[in-house]
Amino acid sequence: MTKRFLSLVAISLLLMAIAAKSFAEQPAQRIVALAPHIVEMLFDIGAGDKIVGAVAYSDYPKAALDIPRVGSYHGMQIEKLLALNPDLVIVWKSGNSQSDIDKMKRLGLKIVFSNPVDIADVATELRYFGGLTGHQQQAERVALAYEQRLKKLRLDNKTKQAIPVFYQLWSEPMMTINGTTWINQLIEVCQGVNVFKDNPTPYPKISTENVIVAQPHLMILPDENSDKPQPIIDWQKWPEIPAVKNNKFIHVDADLLHRFSTRMLSGIADMCEKIDQQR
Repeated sequence: MTKRFLSLVAISLLLMAIAAKSFAEQPAQRIVALAPHIVEMLFDIGAGDKIVGAVAYSDYPKAALDIPRVGSYHGMQIEKLLALNPDLVIVWKSGNSQSDIDKMKRLGLKIVFSNPVDIADVATELRYFGGLTGHQQQAERVALAYEQRLKKLRLDNKTKQAIPVFYQLWSEPMMTINGTTWINQLIEVCQGVNVFKDNPTPYPKISTENVIVAQPHLMILPDENSDKPQPIIDWQKWPEIPAVKNNKFIHVDADLLHRFSTRMLSGIADMCEKIDQQR
């Protein structure tokens, strides 16, 4: 971990503390949450009733389905957002477009960022959102429970035998993940070894030939809740892959694993259990 990275983390934490302090006397009352994981976290800490706007796929908990939509990953409807008269917009730093962020800043909207990078950041953000909304006590309880469960998951799986895995993120085009990604951290909790962890691209496009060369012993297939279901790859055509030869496939819940939320731990527990069954 470089000094530059540590400095950036320290600056980010300082900015979060300053923002939370500014809301301490007058917590946010009308929040627009620009990512599904932000919506989930706000509901987790008891501040879900303060959300007046959200984005597509903000579908958990069930009450989130009633929140007006102001856009999607493809872009924001700024006029619709402004009409909601928010006193705070929580932006996903790596998920929302910079042009939308710049436009919201020019319009004078009060913006703070969600920017989880490590699994542990979920607890950090829960506490941060607690400070922004005046829900510090419930946020602390939820964050502590999250940290304790994550610690237990790590301990329970620490001594298990490592297994080379291929995570099929997408089928058309075929995509996977490298070792710098969030999903790779989840796999490592279960003592899975991502066969594409050394790829220089976080979400590389690959071919069946690449998978044959990588020789995974297990294939992990995430079930994505999407309007456009992905084509199914007939892996049985390539029995030279150990996972195919030995019929080692598992399906995991993408809605749990692909979001920076407390429910992610349920996704990890399910994945670890399924990996255990295939060892």
